[in-house]
Amino acid sequence: MFGYVRPLRGELKCKEFDLYRATYCGLCQAMRQRYGFLAPMFLNFDFTFLALVLWEAEEEPTLCRGRCHAKPFMKKEMCVNSDALNHAADESVILAYWKMRDSAVDDGLWRGLPSRLLAIALKSSYQKAAKHCPIFDKTVRECLAELSQLEQEKNNSIDRTADTFARILRAAAPKTEDNMQDRALGELLYHVGRWIYLIDARDDFSEDLATGNYNPLSLRYGDTGDDDALRLTLEHSLNLARSAYHIAGFGCRGEIIQNILYLGLPLVQRAVFDGSYKNIKKQKIWSK
Repeated sequence: MFGYVRPLRGELKCKEFDLYRATYCGLCQAMRQRYGFLAPMFLNFDFTFLALVLWEAEEEPTLCRGRCHAKPFMKKEMCVNSDALNHAADESVILAYWKMRDSAVDDGLWRGLPSRLLAIALKSSYQKAAKHCPIFDKTVRECLAELSQLEQEKNNSIDRTADTFARILRAAAPKTEDNMQDRALGELLYHVGRWIYLIDARDDFSEDLATGNYNPLSLRYGDTGDDDALRLTLEHSLNLARSAYHIAGFGCRGEIIQNILYLGLPLVQRAVFDGSYKNIKKQKIWSK
């Protein structure tokens, strides 16, 4: 995934920010324990959001202190390992692997070489993760094959292309015995996935025009684009994701997810539209 799904730190309470960072660190720990030292390199805010929404609702989180992957002599507070963290770790590796494969193809022989090498290095971890989440991996492969076909056809439908990525994220939620929760969580992830695909297309718009890479927005709206039309469909997906959020239950993590949906994503959207996002996208939210 791409790292667009982040909270607005200034509007998080101290305990909410601490829980968000503990989730990030806990997911990093889970990825390292399950897949070695390479996998945490692909950790980003999108995967942390996935862990938050997959967590079973609870009133208080269970935290511990563990060694930091990036700074091994430092111990940090992190969430205790759980099914949600393990599931998010597995799916994160699957998505990271296919993202590297996709980037290698899009960037060509030489520019795509780093992505190709990373995909090769990550392959054994991907194969292990695919065994843990075979249905999710199957959905990812099918949707990416469908998206590749649409790209080859130079399809100008932003709905069809965004739908393929949205279905990938919807499949990230494992089924439970709670049908209402499953449906709400599936809809939330679907529309966040749709938003991610379209905002990434807008973020890459100028670069894709220069390189000739496929971009559904330029095919649909021309070389100048249409930010008003795009903003309308992005807001539609955000509103549907928010509606699903209010149906689902997230316990102590609900306020963080609400912050992301109502404040973090709109902030990122504005920054992508005005061109300032490239200056902040590599910053960690806890860095001053």
